[in-house]
Amino acid sequence: MWRLYQFPLCPFSRKVRLLMGEKQVAYDMVREDPWAASDAFWNLNPAGRTPVLVDEARGITLADSRAICEYLEETLDKAPMINGPATMRAEIRRLVALFDENFYADVTAPLLSERMKKRLVLKQPPDSRALREAMKMAHGHLDYMDWLIDNRPWLAGSTMSLADLAAAAQISVADYLGGIDWNGHEQTRGWYAVFKSRPSFRPLLTERMDVIKPPAHYALVDM
Repeated sequence: MWRLYQFPLCPFSRKVRLLMGEKQVAYDMVREDPWAASDAFWNLNPAGRTPVLVDEARGITLADSRAICEYLEETLDKAPMINGPATMRAEIRRLVALFDENFYADVTAPLLSERMKKRLVLKQPPDSRALREAMKMAHGHLDYMDWLIDNRPWLAGSTMSLADLAAAAQISVADYLGGIDWNGHEQTRGWYAVFKSRPSFRPLLTERMDVIKPPAHYALVDM
């Protein structure tokens, strides 16, 4: 049995959870708060970041969401998420990097800092300017997603892929923190509504983060 060390609002943990859900891989979860990770967790991943996937019986420890996803893709045939010809696989990886790096840095990370870390750890009010800038950046990313969805059935091509999972993971955290204004983004909103209805996504919709509550629309499949 796999054990996944994760944090509820870590988008990279969510990406791995979505992939394991799509592949129907059973696992147990262990919560690791980023501001209070245990020594045992640091021994598993010297970077001190979630997610980490462990199978003690087989002596396997995997850290970093991209490494974990690539491992699952290479070892499990069910529901491939990096598929198609070489050009499509390259496009999937490009978009995964875009959401893991750019969307996270522009949108998710500032929202987590202002609306989670400052409240739970630093006991400080959020910076309204930082929040406005994150929401502004989110519009730019959603504009690009609108364009992709106008030209493709899914973000990277004709089928759902790891690019869709990476995007949904980041957006779900930003949406939970009230950082997504869906006005003017009907294409992406429709794509996300379809994604929220998938069995792999439903567990995310029921989770709540201590005193931080999501907006009312967060758990609604039809937005």
